[in-house]
Amino acid sequence: MLQTMKLIILTLLLGAPLAAQDVETGFLDRTVTVDGASHRYQVYVPRDYDPDVTWPVILFLHGAGERGDDGIIQTEVGLGRALRRWPERYPAIVVLPQAPTETRWQGGIADVAMAALDQTVGDYRTDPARIYLTGLSMGGNGSWYLGYHHVDRFAAVAPICGFVSTLGRFDGGFSDAADPHAEVASHLAETPIWIFHGESDTVVSVEESRKMQAALQAVDAPVRYTELPGTGHNSWDAAYASPGFAEWLFEQRKR
Repeated sequence: MLQTMKLIILTLLLGAPLAAQDVETGFLDRTVTVDGASHRYQVYVPRDYDPDVTWPVILFLHGAGERGDDGIIQTEVGLGRALRRWPERYPAIVVLPQAPTETRWQGGIADVAMAALDQTVGDYRTDPARIYLTGLSMGGNGSWYLGYHHVDRFAAVAPICGFVSTLGRFDGGFSDAADPHAEVASHLAETPIWIFHGESDTVVSVEESRKMQAALQAVDAPVRYTELPGTGHNSWDAAYASPGFAEWLFEQRKR
């Protein structure tokens, strides 16, 4: 009898830590298969992740410099860097897909990003009303693209130094529109948007973000616009380091 009681107590003492270890946290390697092809991506799980609580989700799209197939480099720039520096500001599950070299976040690669998002939503306890989209440079372009094509999914979109009508045209939706900025804005009229761009950006003209701000204002969209004086292309570090941005993001909920 005594031995049985000792065994029960020992099981109770060891059971809780073992259960807690079942959930990995931090940056985790993942793969998703789309049309028979396997794609690497990363998922960031907060250290204090609790499966009994519903968590917001952020889909982050990297820029052209992080393209490849290693499944890692996209975590080293932009939001991934901010997660390491200020994890307390981003209490969310973050999906970080990677676009292959010579591709953009459009067409089939955009489908891969959404598949990684869907797989993550299925793997963790998440809140469908708090799914957010953000990206930088080429990923800012992808944020406009995915926001346009999946307007029903995202509670807020935050394109950083993104573009719509330059450096290539959009596939399947509004590339032939007389005014592509107005076309995008017409779909995102009810989606909270925060645009960031460096005033001195020589890679992607700040005019791209100015035109999107004007188009969104024309349809009374809930848009915020931050233009960083004297800042070049790297406006993402300031954007993701901003406590105000993180607070705003998590305040947004899908209606």
